Amino acid sequence: MIRSRILGVGKYLPEKRVTNFDLAKMFNTSDEWIRKRTGIVERRFAEEGVYCSDLALEASKEALKNAGMKAEDLDFIIFATLSPDHLFPGNGCYLQPKMGLSEIGCMDIRNQCSGFVYSLATADAFVKTGMYKRILVVGAEVHSSGLNFTDEGRDVAVIFGDGAGAVIVGPSDDPSRGILSNHLHADGSFADILHLIMFDISKKPCLTHEMLDQGCLWPKMKGKEVFRVAVTKIPEVIQEALKANDLKVEDVDLFIPHQANLRINQFAAAALGVPEEKFYSNIQRYGNTTAASLPIALCEALDEGLIKEGSIVVFVAFGAGFTWGATVMRW
Repeated sequence: MIRSRILGVGKYLPEKRVTNFDLAKMFNTSDEWIRKRTGIVERRFAEEGVYCSDLALEASKEALKNAGMKAEDLDFIIFATLSPDHLFPGNGCYLQPKMGLSEIGCMDIRNQCSGFVYSLATADAFVKTGMYKRILVVGAEVHSSGLNFTDEGRDVAVIFGDGAGAVIVGPSDDPSRGILSNHLHADGSFADILHLIMFDISKKPCLTHEMLDQGCLWPKMKGKEVFRVAVTKIPEVIQEALKANDLKVEDVDLFIPHQANLRINQFAAAALGVPEEKFYSNIQRYGNTTAASLPIALCEALDEGLIKEGSIVVFVAFGAGFTWGATVMRW
């Protein structure tokens, strides 16, 4: 069986740092309030005029360099984001020409915080079937343009940041190394718990001034409900993934969870009996970068020497939809 693995990694964070104290100047909040509820200290915001695909370009360049490859070596692009440059076409089609490429296939995956896990599973399937051999999987977000920086929107606005991460997925030259399995789930009955209406396609026209006045431009979240389901589903899907590979929790060298909320990850680690230091965390520096969260964390874990050849690594993510999933790999 052909096994796929990650051949190179890259990340990009905007230079602009926005601290909790900066946000406290914009609406009623405090550093203590944000840290206690989310664990976040600061996040990065892109400057005006910067597109999501621009951040993705920089992360992709780094991933190619890390893999010892050129852009023309790629034969497919998978782009995960909830903050595309425009409603359509997909961001893969905006990224492709910026990389100097043409005609290779591009697709967007819109699974929000689970977008990277879903994209990685898709790339894994393409490689295993032999359809493609060098796939760019990128997660990128520019949340800062779509947040409500008022008292009404503060519960969501304090959480999110901008950034991009990318990996190159291709065949493994060692059948014992690479992606071992992917496990994807969704429950659409929770769709309205965390969503952005923006427009209503059943209406004609689909966007009106009245809808904007009602706040349809801004994301809505029932935070307690998200927390309640997330702390259940994250340990569940991790156990499912480990069982599928005859692994135990103690066999895992590093868990890389989506960086949505530090408290969610702490609860999940405790439920699994995993030491907190084995649940990687960088949300303190970047906030929730949604589809970019996992590849950014992977880059930093590698830089810190936490992952070595042969390490068992588990990705796990949970987000809007609700969607969730896990990937197990041997590095």
